[in-house]
Amino acid sequence: MSKPSVIVRFAPSPTGFLHIGNARPALFNALFARRHGGEFVLRLDDTDRERSEERFAEAIRRDIAWLGIVPDRFERQSLRVEAYVAAAEALKRAGRLYPAYETAEELDRRRKRQMARGLPPIYDRAALKLTDAEKAALEAEGRTPHWRFRLDDAAGHVHWDDLVRGPETVDLASLSDPVLVREDGTFLYTLPSVVDDIDFGVTHIIRGDDHVTNTGVQIQIFEALGAPVPIFAHHNTLTTASGEGLSKRTGALSLASLAEAGFEPMAVASLAVLIGTSAPVEPAADLDALAAMVDLGMVSKGPAKFDPADLDGLNARLVHALGFDQVAPRLEALGIGGGEAFWEVVRGNLVRVADAADWWRVVTGPIEAPPLASEDLAFIEAAEALVPPAPFDGGSWKLWTDELKAATGRKGKALFLPLRRALTGLDHGPELAGLLPLIGRSNTMDRLAAQRRSAAG
Repeated sequence: MSKPSVIVRFAPSPTGFLHIGNARPALFNALFARRHGGEFVLRLDDTDRERSEERFAEAIRRDIAWLGIVPDRFERQSLRVEAYVAAAEALKRAGRLYPAYETAEELDRRRKRQMARGLPPIYDRAALKLTDAEKAALEAEGRTPHWRFRLDDAAGHVHWDDLVRGPETVDLASLSDPVLVREDGTFLYTLPSVVDDIDFGVTHIIRGDDHVTNTGVQIQIFEALGAPVPIFAHHNTLTTASGEGLSKRTGALSLASLAEAGFEPMAVASLAVLIGTSAPVEPAADLDALAAMVDLGMVSKGPAKFDPADLDGLNARLVHALGFDQVAPRLEALGIGGGEAFWEVVRGNLVRVADAADWWRVVTGPIEAPPLASEDLAFIEAAEALVPPAPFDGGSWKLWTDELKAATGRKGKALFLPLRRALTGLDHGPELAGLLPLIGRSNTMDRLAAQRRSAAG
């Protein structure tokens, strides 16, 4: 089998629940793979032993499945440590990974001194000047080194052509040599990410623009390991409507909470992808349709503000388009009867599928109607006398209201509103021509009588 021309990856850390901001890169990658017939890799960056939890790993797989994303490949960094050790050893042999012995406190004091002198707080590479004897002395004191990647100063700048942002440049002189390996031998994000991208044949790295500076470093690591450099795309990140960043740790706008609130996955996916692009924000029926609506060249450079209120409109449009066969199991789980006739009557008034339960209570009762105005008492008495015979059907409402109009002279709001209030307890809702057969003649008579009694009493 030939290798796909496009291989992308989504690489969350299982340190919290995915939120709408995490859904954005997951979807951009999945949609890019669909658009180009490529492969989507889900990789858990779980090398942080203290913060990574299996419950979060399970939740990540559940949440992207809810969005409709099915990975072509699943990997965990915790199972690939040997590959990272081998890469680190190769970089050491090449003189690109070197030991440094400063403590966090020493580095902090050094940064403060540099800033006080008006210098950028960049690591001064003091560790490169240590002799073997000095290193041995430090280790005799009980110090264990962390390992830094030596950036190639001769390169000066790192350049790439970003699929979203266009030509990009990172000035290496503005960066400290990054730490790739901690004192305890565990790896920070950067090296495992590059090694995985090399080993899995990732062709395109699509991620948030908060990683732009990281890209300059990672390109140098790709080159130091003798590997081809992938194509990069840095999309704008989602913020709250007030401009604040989203965090997995706070649980803000988590995908699980949005699912629990009854939002359709494609409403969430459509807004997460289309906001902050030049494409109109409208609901897509499925991921294939969404992939056809947007490409990376349509993503703007400014931040994209996510307002949960925007979900309601998108969700309502999707719900209104759902056929009964698509929602029947969900209605049954909610204890909602009435079959297709009920769904066809109420779906145009719903924001979420679960809202149908409110209208089922209206149909089955009991209801609490507002007090009847004194001028409507005679009208309700006339309505009782003219209720059509059972069983009600699609024509019963028109037959009834035509006779009432002729008998009372009422029309428009004066005719329909008292009936709606008496039968549903509300001033608004689905067409009563459709609701009336569901409510039935017995309930209709009972509700009209209750209204008459409340006014007479």
